[in-house]
Amino acid sequence: MDENSTNEQTPKPRGQKKAFAKALLSTLSSLITAAAVVVLVCNFVFPVFKVTGSSMEPTLSKGQVVLCNKSADIKKGDVIAFYHNKKVLIKRVIGTPNDIVNLLDDGTVELNGNILDEPYVSCKAVGECDTAFPFTVPSSRYFVMGDARDTSVDSRSSSVGCVAEENIIGKLSLRVLPLDSSGKIK
Repeated sequence: MDENSTNEQTPKPRGQKKAFAKALLSTLSSLITAAAVVVLVCNFVFPVFKVTGSSMEPTLSKGQVVLCNKSADIKKGDVIAFYHNKKVLIKRVIGTPNDIVNLLDDGTVELNGNILDEPYVSCKAVGECDTAFPFTVPSSRYFVMGDARDTSVDSRSSSVGCVAEENIIGKLSLRVLPLDSSGKIK
């Protein structure tokens, strides 16, 4: 037996090479299409944000990754993402258009004459506040506050003010990372 003939590999038929190339191209095309769909969904329907500050503690902590629902109706108590000075801020909706918000000296919030039950707030505080209370929320605007009332800069301050409808990105609905804190945002 010839030594060269046992060490040489038999060449693949040309048809097998074409079939492999076609299958590889099809797989790559499917992966690129899937990636494009994920990117489009994340940008236009469910944007993903990373929490960078502490103004929403204890509800949200720095470093958590959250999912936002752009199509959700915004209601009192919802946690929303919105644009402010080319940044994305995350705060809780306290008052909607035409609501009357009042902030008492101890940091208690009244809405339309009723004290708000706010189990998500760990410490009541007046915080950074230069807004005159009681305050009527203008039409097409939302009064927002962070859950960490002593450190949050929000609608109580004229530097943020009320959030215009057109600046709202959407309602935060789900914490996705880290996995041990994943779940619905309340």
